[in-house]
Amino acid sequence: MTKVAIVGSGFIGRAWAISFARAGHDVRMWDQSPAATAGAHDYIAGVLGDLAANDLLRGQAIDAVLDRIAVVAELEEALADAVHIQENTPESLDVKREVFSLIDAIAAPQAVIASSTSALLPSKFTDHVQGRHRCLVVHPINPPYLIPAAEVVPAPWTSPETVETTRAFLVAAGHAPLVMKHELDGFIMNRLQGALLEEAFRLVADGYASVEDVDIGIRDGLALRWSFMGPFETIDLNAPGGVRDYVERYQTIYSNIFPQMQRRVDWAGEVIETVEADRRKRLPREGLGERQVWRDRRLMALAAHKKKSDQEFGR
Repeated sequence: MTKVAIVGSGFIGRAWAISFARAGHDVRMWDQSPAATAGAHDYIAGVLGDLAANDLLRGQAIDAVLDRIAVVAELEEALADAVHIQENTPESLDVKREVFSLIDAIAAPQAVIASSTSALLPSKFTDHVQGRHRCLVVHPINPPYLIPAAEVVPAPWTSPETVETTRAFLVAAGHAPLVMKHELDGFIMNRLQGALLEEAFRLVADGYASVEDVDIGIRDGLALRWSFMGPFETIDLNAPGGVRDYVERYQTIYSNIFPQMQRRVDWAGEVIETVEADRRKRLPREGLGERQVWRDRRLMALAAHKKKSDQEFGR
């Protein structure tokens, strides 16, 4: 059984543990703070129950998956014989530089060392590491046991073998890796999400649309296609002659809009009053936790539907 180490066992670490254990790996979780791992098994067991109810455990029993996950007291025990190490410590360069030095000194030479960072470039915290050729970022969309996309971001010195090993490891675990050719601020997904959020805030700040109107446009519009197609496939299918035909027909629309999009709205400025008031009217602050559970259960139902649709219609 392949061993995987989880370093940093908060919510992201626990989510990775579920994903890797479901894939058949023996998972060892460690955190320097005992509070971070307190109740980890109970939390994971609860999630596994919901996954099982949606047939998202690959036909396995809850106990079979749960038995593959252990919380350990020593980092050395977590790293022993691990072939993949997923680091999930706070978004601090100093912390990550220290943690990567520590992991590299202990881990087996062939082990891949991956960070879950959502913002820090791997070159900023692996340049000093002796085994820096095996270090990279694997950034999930949370929670990774429901959302398969994961960004694989190499540093300039990450070896091609490490990138390919990581890509294959993720695919085998049921993930859909986005393998970047070079590191870049924001990676891929945050840059795409950021572009959409910039326009969403502009539309509200300039009085063209309400917060709910923007949400409707995505939720009941674009996202229906985007839930199973990307933007390039979308436009390839939206013109009779494919993607080139689409560009020839519609590029002018977007080139005319583009100059209007070259102005930032301060998200924390006056517009946040409008955005927050609208959201709190629709969802009081005390209801956020319950709605987050609703979100995850909707994601489970969507994942189950996509799995069934893939089998029926193909991907």
